[in-house]
Amino acid sequence: MPRILVIEDEAAIRRVLVKILSEENKTYEVEEAEDGLAGVDMIKKEDYDLVLCDIKMPKMDGVEVLELTKKLKPEIPVVMISGHGDLDTAVNTMRLGAFDYISKPPDLNRLLNTVRNALDRKELV
Repeated sequence: MPRILVIEDEAAIRRVLVKILSEENKTYEVEEAEDGLAGVDMIKKEDYDLVLCDIKMPKMDGVEVLELTKKLKPEIPVVMISGHGDLDTAVNTMRLGAFDYISKPPDLNRLLNTVRNALDRKELV
């Protein structure tokens, strides 16, 4: 069962992402964190197959979460999600090791394809 962690400070968006993923595939075990600090704590304690992470968050932003995740557990693919996206941010996160970068509001098909691709890639590693 693939384990997915959604790190998003906006509760409504977090709920929607969790619902979409849970309904897309009943085997997905989706957990959530309300900020980057809580997300990193969960990543330290648990093994995830994928992390979806917002960029602009209080306490610890998504870029810091990405950097720490890549240091702690480099095998976990991290997909960055941002409503404040610009090309520089996208390029920077990809350079730091993000699997992909998705703008908010996410296109549903793109989001689900990215999740499937990231999980498929993780299985191959």
